[in-house]
Amino acid sequence: MLFVCMSLISFKIAHSALSNEMSEKHALGYVMGSKSKIFIVLEYVTGGELFDKISNHGRMREDEARRYFQQLVNAVDYCHSRGVYHRDLKLENLLLDEYGNLKVSDFGLSALSQQIRGDGLLHTTCGTPNYVAPEVIEDRGYNGATADLWSCGVILFVLLSGYLPFDDDNLMTLYKKISAAEFTYPSWLSFDAMRLIARILDPNPETRLTVPEILEDAWFRKGYKPPRFEEKHHICLDDINVAFRDSKDHHGAERTEEQPQHMNAFELISMSKGLNLGNLFDKDLELKKETRFTSKCPAKEIIKKIEEAAKPLGFDIKKKNYKMRLENVKAGRKGYLNVATEIFQVAPSLHMVEVRKAKGDTLEFQKFYRSLSTQIKDVVWKSEEDMNDDIPK
Repeated sequence: MLFVCMSLISFKIAHSALSNEMSEKHALGYVMGSKSKIFIVLEYVTGGELFDKISNHGRMREDEARRYFQQLVNAVDYCHSRGVYHRDLKLENLLLDEYGNLKVSDFGLSALSQQIRGDGLLHTTCGTPNYVAPEVIEDRGYNGATADLWSCGVILFVLLSGYLPFDDDNLMTLYKKISAAEFTYPSWLSFDAMRLIARILDPNPETRLTVPEILEDAWFRKGYKPPRFEEKHHICLDDINVAFRDSKDHHGAERTEEQPQHMNAFELISMSKGLNLGNLFDKDLELKKETRFTSKCPAKEIIKKIEEAAKPLGFDIKKKNYKMRLENVKAGRKGYLNVATEIFQVAPSLHMVEVRKAKGDTLEFQKFYRSLSTQIKDVVWKSEEDMNDDIPK
């Protein structure tokens, strides 16, 4: 694993890369944050760049190049389906893991579908000159998806030939070659490979191959295995009652294999106002219908402390999978106050606890939480800055 520390400003720049990253579920391991820093633990990709493989060993056989190209097209299609356009696809940005599987990296120049103007096109000229599409150079607006596929075509050419199709020391001459799709095939390429490259490196984006057309190409389909993506569906706290609906014993003991739900970086950020995680850890956080606190205590200890504090306040407690539902046995102004809590694992030694009003009067909820927080202060984590603020001056 690779440990990265960045400021909140630099995190904002890299946010689109990580949040749309996407198909590889192990790329982002853990995230921890303070009021000024975000600490991100990323996967350490041991295979290096695909560029190094070509640089050290030269061109690939067609079956080997085909396997990498199939993975590349799948990854790019996945990004496009979620409104993300890379705009800097090149061999240096394609990494390999220990098993030789391809991973797309460096989304620093990527664009989101929200950035597209009324004409349906992107207009920022960016990318690496040797890999960039003609319509990007000509500054007349371009479709992010077709521009990315041009870059994929350049990558396929390099994998099969060992050199760039468009290269020149003079930048203007290079651009003229790209605009005219002026390049020469090496003699060892098969006819099917040349035909596919020619249809991708089409200077007209309107007639350039699309992903569905590439997937139907005879050369591409040899040995092709469609990707399988695992989607994670998290239970929303609004549906907390569902967790108990199928349970006959609401007070049943937790099974030892149950673990708190893991929370990734972007779920954590979505709970904060903007990108300032200080809002999650601020002791002066405004309490309305919900609040949250962090703890370095084990999840079971947190559950026990909440339970011990809530019972004397007149609450019946129901537990399941590190979720709790606290029901006041006495009716208030708006009926019975129900409070939902859930513990999330942010890092192995750090949990975040969310406490929210599920039913009843908001003022009664606020009064309940103030009483609860007094009883569970031993499990609430405070930063050194917060502890210094508590010391009488």
